[in-house]
Amino acid sequence: MKTPDLIARASAGDHQAFRELVEGHSHELQVHCYRILGSLQDAEDALQETLVSAWRSLGDFGQRSSLRTWLYQIATNRCLSMLRADSRRPRTTAPLPDVRLPEPTGVGDAPPWLEPYPDVLMDGLVDPAPGPEARYETAEAISLAFITALQLLPPRQRAVLVLRDVLGYRAGEVAEMLDATRESVQSALKRARATVDGHLADSGGGRPARRPDTAADHRLVARLADALERADLQALVELLAEDVRLSMPPAMLEFRGIEVAREFFAAVTLRSGRSYRVVPTRANGQPAFGMYLADAGAFRAYGLLVVTTADDRVTAITGFGAGVMPRFGLPRTL
Repeated sequence: MKTPDLIARASAGDHQAFRELVEGHSHELQVHCYRILGSLQDAEDALQETLVSAWRSLGDFGQRSSLRTWLYQIATNRCLSMLRADSRRPRTTAPLPDVRLPEPTGVGDAPPWLEPYPDVLMDGLVDPAPGPEARYETAEAISLAFITALQLLPPRQRAVLVLRDVLGYRAGEVAEMLDATRESVQSALKRARATVDGHLADSGGGRPARRPDTAADHRLVARLADALERADLQALVELLAEDVRLSMPPAMLEFRGIEVAREFFAAVTLRSGRSYRVVPTRANGQPAFGMYLADAGAFRAYGLLVVTTADDRVTAITGFGAGVMPRFGLPRTL
């Protein structure tokens, strides 16, 4: 059925027509909300509120823009409202391991609410080609480094950069979506680009991001998994870049450099008596591992590691708690 017919039926209260109208857009809207909010849980909440708002206000949709643009406008403003409320952000950090840690090299950029995004949720995603003014490819715009960089921006700058440089909307369109002037959109975009590009350069994210899908990348990831399961510290360290970065949201700490990483893995992950099983997965377009720690005759979910690679070395490892693992289809025990 054609879109105008579905809009007419949905406006008259036909729920099935509304579902047909939005089902092709809901997944990409969730990814959009995740980019702005940095949390999958928050993105799911924002998506549901977007769809409820669209259902209630469909009668006001005058088709002055495309349905997709209208839905993006609602979703973006819903995300901005959530960011202004700010009540969703955790105010406490995760307890650190009860061991002697090396001295952190600094405060990490990753915010405490950051969550990984399962690649499986992107399978079959209908991702229309971005507008001609987009600066980022889809794979780059979902990477953990890029999502982290976005979280450094004030909310309005964050929304402007995603709408302009990821989705490719024109400045005038973004101004209308945000009820702003074209000049304020261009000003916000300039400041946002400077922050994001600077963070990506410093984090080793670089541009353009490359998806680790070569044979060499697969070998590197396999060697890392093997080193973790054998608790072979030296083999693991040999895979790391000299300026490797370790972080573990929600703890706002960063451990940077190969020698600090060696101390960290020796003190925490690979300390004496620990034994792991590793289950490969993918998050944010990057290799990831579900880590399972031996405990009372079983291997229990311990955490998720998201790995960044470049030039046949591991340049960053971001660790998340076991609570995110079910979203990746990973069981609680092996």
